[in-house]
Amino acid sequence: MAMIAKGRWYDDFEVGEVIHHALTRTITEADNVLFTTQTMNPAPLHLDAAYASTTAFGRPLVNSMLTIGIVVGISVHETTHGTTVANLGFDEVVFPAPLFHGDTIRVETEVTAMRPSSSKPDRGIVTFEHRAYQVDPHGGDEPLVCRAVRNALMWRDRSASDAAHRAR
Repeated sequence: MAMIAKGRWYDDFEVGEVIHHALTRTITEADNVLFTTQTMNPAPLHLDAAYASTTAFGRPLVNSMLTIGIVVGISVHETTHGTTVANLGFDEVVFPAPLFHGDTIRVETEVTAMRPSSSKPDRGIVTFEHRAYQVDPHGGDEPLVCRAVRNALMWRDRSASDAAHRAR
């Protein structure tokens, strides 16, 4: 069965373009507790309201690994769904402001660099800068809560992707 690509191919991107993703996401306490416990992170800052009340934040923080997972996940349908070979890694990930249960984020992605693969002519590397902002339902300031620079190995076009899948 052929995979239906919803993302964009390498040659469809342009350096400097910014993609404003349609999806937003409210992060719930259940999301945070489930993710934190499933990933074996016992930090009381994420799980223990009594402990968290004694910190500078005054309440449990959303696990930053959950944040980055949601940020990249929101971007997938409009960037790399079905058109990426592999995620090559992150050059930088920062969390300049905290997220709490009930906060909603919106995400934008900027294409900051592109280059054809030096060893695979049917592929190219795209560098994305994902930025997540906490949505203010009243239209006020939306602080940056996550910035991540990600490198993805992308198929140049559908025919290269289809050929690779047929060769399996």
